[in-house]
Amino acid sequence: MTEQNEKIAQAALALRAAQETGVACPPLRDFVAADDIDAGYAIQEINTEQALVSGRRLTGRKIGLTSRAVQGQLGVNRPDFGMLYADMAYADGEEIPLSRLLQPKVEGEIAFVLKKDLDGDALTLAEVIGAIDYALPAIEIVDSRIADWQIKIADTVADNASSGLYVLGSRPVGLGDFDHRLCGMVIEHGGEPVSTGLGLACLGNPLNATLWLAREMVARQRPLKAGDTVLSGALGPMVTVTGPGVYELRISGLGTVQAVFTQD
Repeated sequence: MTEQNEKIAQAALALRAAQETGVACPPLRDFVAADDIDAGYAIQEINTEQALVSGRRLTGRKIGLTSRAVQGQLGVNRPDFGMLYADMAYADGEEIPLSRLLQPKVEGEIAFVLKKDLDGDALTLAEVIGAIDYALPAIEIVDSRIADWQIKIADTVADNASSGLYVLGSRPVGLGDFDHRLCGMVIEHGGEPVSTGLGLACLGNPLNATLWLAREMVARQRPLKAGDTVLSGALGPMVTVTGPGVYELRISGLGTVQAVFTQD
């Protein structure tokens, strides 16, 4: 094993230990350069394989860094991705124990559920649209195994794109039945709006982000499959979860979904 591969393996182990113990680890800069995206994905892939071997079931992907402003903060010009597993999914209004999370934040997103595989070369937007079965409102609960969210691009990529859990709405909506670009989004907590946004905040259109992901997954030999869920990216700013309580997302044309956090 080369020195670089050994450091990548050590970083992957540090992230797994943080997840298992509930104690966040320092940034990964002792292992890989803060801007080394390829090393970040190598770390993520080690932990993806470990998760699959341990019996976790892959159910989709999440797209991160779809905001141009956030990309600028991390010094990149493209999104990133992480894996979604069945044990990360919660139903609308289902109680979510805060003990499952280290330092959670919530984002409002549009989820797309696929009815066809997306595994061809040079995929087009039309093919992505044709592969989508329906859309749902979704709350992504982002989390970081890196202490105090002190992340650079390699940290978040390695950490499964800072994924935590997710909550899907329960009323499927066809693509032709809402405006994915101009739909308004609001997250409310305690009766007050805490995040607002629009579909176009996600790379100009959440379908653009999904096309990027589909192509990236083919290139990395993990193509999207029928039945997969895609969390297409935030429509507005992240909001820190401050304790037990309800965060309700509304997206015009898509409806509502609630994340209910409990202290266990």
